Amino acid sequence: MPKAAPAPAKPASASTARSPNDRSTLHDRVAGVRSLSLALAAPLSDADATVQSMIDASPAKWHLAHTTWFFETFVLRDHVAGYRQHDERWPFLFNSYYEAEGKRHARDRRGMVTRPTLDEVREYRAHVDAALLAALPTLPDAARDLVVLGCHHEEQHQELLVTDILHLFAENPLEPALWRAPRKVPVEMPGPIGWIAHDGGVVEIGHGGSAEDFAFDCEGPRHQALLLPHAIADRTVTNGEWAAFIADGGYRDPRHWLSDGWAWVKADAIDAPLYWEQVDGAWTRFGLDGRRALDPAAPVTHVSFYEADAYASWAGVRLPTEAEWEAAAAGHDPRTGNFMDDAGPVEPRPSVDRPAFFGDVWEWTGSAYRPYPGFTPVEGAVGEYNGKFMSGQFVLRGGSCATPRGHARASYRNFFYPHQRWQFTGVRLAKDL
Repeated sequence: MPKAAPAPAKPASASTARSPNDRSTLHDRVAGVRSLSLALAAPLSDADATVQSMIDASPAKWHLAHTTWFFETFVLRDHVAGYRQHDERWPFLFNSYYEAEGKRHARDRRGMVTRPTLDEVREYRAHVDAALLAALPTLPDAARDLVVLGCHHEEQHQELLVTDILHLFAENPLEPALWRAPRKVPVEMPGPIGWIAHDGGVVEIGHGGSAEDFAFDCEGPRHQALLLPHAIADRTVTNGEWAAFIADGGYRDPRHWLSDGWAWVKADAIDAPLYWEQVDGAWTRFGLDGRRALDPAAPVTHVSFYEADAYASWAGVRLPTEAEWEAAAAGHDPRTGNFMDDAGPVEPRPSVDRPAFFGDVWEWTGSAYRPYPGFTPVEGAVGEYNGKFMSGQFVLRGGSCATPRGHARASYRNFFYPHQRWQFTGVRLAKDL
């Protein structure tokens, strides 16, 4: 997302539903989203929540404060008469990339903000939540649209908060666990990948701007796309299949790698997915439940676009386009699958049902993150959410085990730079027919 999240988009003028925007429903929605963020951070010490492990990640404390700044700035400041900022110095600290909101603290220095403390950030959240919930009954439609947007924005940061904590804890030689994972029931290795054939032709993709469903602006306008005959895999690639790629020299054979990817492999000495390590000759992985033996049946995760593309080349196939992916996923329920339901263990798990298009891991596509035909960002600061990031990144689809349930949908477009892999990113294959 050089951004704090794979960022949200325009308010309800073209994307926010009226039904989830009524006062009673919205009150519960705000309260639920805000409570989950606090629950995710509850196990953290002040130090855990302050440290920044790399430039792509942000401290947990910053996520808690930034999402609060969003509501305070775009809803309370702009739409509630007489509202007074909790601390007039803090917008400089907790603005992310909104140029229209003025100067802000450097992204790579967020981990240096030892004050305010985690408890002070919690007090900030309580102050803003009280004012926001009190104001909901009298907010104009435009402001309630921004509240809905803010909830979806915070859900994006909940996923980032979890994955950033994982990266931070992986940097600790003690490799601490955030949660205790339940005892696992062994799952048999899935059978060979099945292929879902498509005859090709013109399909419609993208969000249609329905007043009944929320969508970020980059998901529309809905438009036609021409597909050639192809087939898409009915599941994602597993850890066991990825281990075979490694054993066959996949990370040492330049034939399978894009030029930039091969340069990245050599420069950073990449030889396995992020968080993988061999212990006594066997692969292990580090997760939010600590370091454990690798589950060969579970979806491979924490791989970059470069790795995904190289694996597809090694397998003799390719990555799907985002249009192919959406056409295949459109008829499936986006609320099913392995998503984050509460503040508990987050981990991809072996697929039981097929085909499965949602949850577990974000799936790299071969499509560049660019605007759809007719895309126009909205006016004002919220117009900075998506449009200005449509350069140099690739689209991912489907959501992950760290995505709050109900946040993903068939038209949802996540996006990252091709070398990034600290998110729960995996691989679905496709081939031409």
